Amino acid sequence: MKNRTAFPKVFWIANSIEVMERFAYYGIYMGFGIYMEYLGYSKAQLGIVQTIFLLFSYMIPVISGTFADKYGFKKVLIVSYLAYLPSILLLIITKSFSGIALTMLSIGLAAGIFKPLISGTVRVTTDGTNKTLGFGVFYAMVNVGASFGPIVMGKLRAISWNYAFIAAAISIGIMLLITILFYKEPEREIEGVTLGQKFKDLATALSDFKFLTFLIIIGVFFWIPLWAFFNLLAIYVDKNLDTAQLYLNVKSVFGAGFANFISRVEEDGTRKLLGESISHTGYIIMIVQVFISRIFEKFKPIPSFSFGLFVGALGFFMLGYARVISPGWVFLGIFLFAVGEMISSPRIQEYITWLAPKEKAGLYMGTNFLAIGIGAFSGIIYTPLYGYFRDMGNPEYVWYTLAVHYLIGIIIMYVFVRKMGEFKEMAE
Repeated sequence: MKNRTAFPKVFWIANSIEVMERFAYYGIYMGFGIYMEYLGYSKAQLGIVQTIFLLFSYMIPVISGTFADKYGFKKVLIVSYLAYLPSILLLIITKSFSGIALTMLSIGLAAGIFKPLISGTVRVTTDGTNKTLGFGVFYAMVNVGASFGPIVMGKLRAISWNYAFIAAAISIGIMLLITILFYKEPEREIEGVTLGQKFKDLATALSDFKFLTFLIIIGVFFWIPLWAFFNLLAIYVDKNLDTAQLYLNVKSVFGAGFANFISRVEEDGTRKLLGESISHTGYIIMIVQVFISRIFEKFKPIPSFSFGLFVGALGFFMLGYARVISPGWVFLGIFLFAVGEMISSPRIQEYITWLAPKEKAGLYMGTNFLAIGIGAFSGIIYTPLYGYFRDMGNPEYVWYTLAVHYLIGIIIMYVFVRKMGEFKEMAE
């Protein structure tokens, strides 16, 4: 392999911004099911809010990616912060279902403006020698924020939910200052075309039946189950597993100090783990993502992606098994799912962006977000299904269903490649 090109300064600035944005985003999102149950809303209502939030988070980038290509990443980043900040603060005020839904829609809109900009920066500051490692670093930084957000805000919401929302707003404010002072627009070729032409290019990309089919397959068979994991695990751990036992599990490995930090004391004096503190993959990915990326850069993208789905399916089975046998098995389930995610997600996103020339990086990341946006419908599919299984007394059934969903996805992807073939990546 060639010697890797060093990453420029803006690569690291962009990744530091990503850490803080994910801190705010996942700090709010991971505990939101617990928050809505605290307010007394049903799982069907929760599913609607989750779908609205994720749909706007991942469909808006289809548009914002084209604006980034036209007007520059820095300007659009600042616009996203100015939309983000007041939306987060509105959560302190509104408690009605319609108010919460509209507020989460606004946060999703702001997040959607932001999302393609950092990955687009990574794309234009990497080349053929460091692209897989670059996206691995980016994905690890995503998960640094996604780990500390739920942990810190889980501890804050144990005192007051408003404290958690204020912490998220402060994080966005810091991002704004860093972007204004330190982010330098990365060098890349900018096409001298109108915004209308950008939309025409987007329509052209999606008019390719093979490419559109590929995006739909990824959306239905990867992103829907993946978002169901994040939608459901925190509330599943908090309400369906013995969190007092999980506290003891963590205490035995990491000591009382850490275990106390991610737990709360109940009225009877019992310590119980905060559901959102462990119910994500970030704390695993931030440690081993680069290692996984170094391994799988040697293999072709689609086989790597499918293998990741298989590992993720094993993780889903273990999550269900945790309720049947012992709650400690949830840690193995999360670990296996995290490994599957580490293999599949950055690899498939890198693959899609490298189907584009550098001057269309934002555009192609926008089409990628169409696939991710399909995953938003996990909220209205799997959250009510979890509520149904929970009312039956078998909430673990939702994880077995999700495992089968992933396994079907492997078969569908195999058939797609056999019938239609893989895509050709750009050399530079």
